[in-house]
Amino acid sequence: DKEVRAIFLRLFAQLFQGYRSCLQLIRIHAEPVIHFHKAAFLGQRGLIENDFLTKVLNGMAFAGFVSERGPPFRACDLFDELVAFEVERIKAEEGNPPKMIKHVRELAEQLFKNENPNPHIAFQKVPRPTEGSHLRVHILPFPRINECRVQELLQEGLMRSQGAPPATRGDKKCVVPAGPPIGTFICS
Repeated sequence: DKEVRAIFLRLFAQLFQGYRSCLQLIRIHAEPVIHFHKAAFLGQRGLIENDFLTKVLNGMAFAGFVSERGPPFRACDLFDELVAFEVERIKAEEGNPPKMIKHVRELAEQLFKNENPNPHIAFQKVPRPTEGSHLRVHILPFPRINECRVQELLQEGLMRSQGAPPATRGDKKCVVPAGPPIGTFICS
């Protein structure tokens, strides 16, 4: 699973290399608006006639991508590092499948570590039911739910949540690396 995700991560990093140099921050409104200059991106990469990439850039998914990844100051992740710092490595691995596979495995391992920061915590396996356990008669039926008690618990939880301070995410914001200029890419 992680290796498939790592392959797609590399693919999109290659596809969007240099996208940050074509972002424009427009400050006409109270909230700044981020605009992606598609013509500049396609022109600098020499892909103006590429129908696939043009359709990708015109899609709603890419518009969401730009709005999420466009701000110059936000929490960075593995994709940002790939786009900014691994350009030369990805280019060098194009003709060498063993190196490419090694890099995919490294990315998969990093994805796994990002999702499982505490690998020493073991997951408890649920034992299989014994043979014939569904035929047992001594199992008690599920108790009926006390509606009054459920309402009390809901009200209690609402009272606690209204008095609690709003939850904040622990992501540290940083300056997003721009990466190399778009003119350094040679697309194949």
